[in-house]
Amino acid sequence: MTERKPPGVPFESWVEKEIRDAQARGAFDRLPGAGKPLPDDTTYDELWWVKRKLAREGLSVLPPTLALRKEAEDALAAAHAAPSEAAVRRIVADINTKILDMMVKPPPGPPLGLRRFDAEEVVAEWRARRGGREARAAGDGSSG
Repeated sequence: MTERKPPGVPFESWVEKEIRDAQARGAFDRLPGAGKPLPDDTTYDELWWVKRKLAREGLSVLPPTLALRKEAEDALAAAHAAPSEAAVRRIVADINTKILDMMVKPPPGPPLGLRRFDAEEVVAEWRARRGGREARAAGDGSSG
């Protein structure tokens, strides 16, 4: 913990001394980006640090409708790569529930612009992508 500035010592001198002491202790060694130039970002954005933090943490801040559009796109890709017809149907049912919820009670922001997926159509695409190898197993949940 840093000591308090002693009375009578000019603030600038005290800060410089604290920095020199921290350098001597090695407090600035091995910092991320040490010895590298600062990023050359010519546009000024006062929220640059927020955006960098979100990117570093892998977070996204999108309006709910845009986030659901992205989730629906990912769900469709996951359905096409699913190992079984039952998995395809489960993925489609889950995303359809979310789409219907958003359609019934739309949040503020841009319009959703999505319709629910037709499970039979997605299953047909899944089968076509697998070259007709639909790998039906007994009890795969494809009866309805």
